[in-house]
Order: sequence, then C-alpha cells, then structure tokens
Amino acid sequence: MAMPEGKGAWTATVGAKGQVVIPKEARDMFGIKPGDTLVILGDVERGLAIPPKEQFAEWISAVFEGSQQ
Repeated sequence: MAMPEGKGAWTATVGAKGQVVIPKEARDMFGIKPGDTLVILGDVERGLAIPPKEQFAEWISAVFEGSQQ
C-alpha cells in the first residue's frame, strides 16, 4: 500500500541502551539531521509524539511570549 504524500509509517527497534534509530525516510521527510535535538512528548493513554521542530519552536514561543493578562 502506497502512503499518501507527506505521510509515512515505520518501525524502529529500541536498543539495549534505550536508543531508537529514526528510519532514514522519516529523517529525510522531517529534515532531521545529526546533532538535532528532538522533543519527545508522552501521554500514557495516547503514546509518544515527536513534533516537527518548527511546530515546537512556534509552540514554545507562544508560551513565553503569551499575553500578560
């Protein structure tokens, strides 16, 4: 089954040190480069999420630059 443009599904294995290798196709799709810092969000009921760095930058800016009401 072909994935729609801009979407993907991959598998990854957790190593003995708890490390996960992000598949090349996913790194390419999201522009993840060596040395990048990723934010991993977790919810016991919903699982883990790794938001695109652009989205996280916008979100954190909104938190720190929010209105002072």
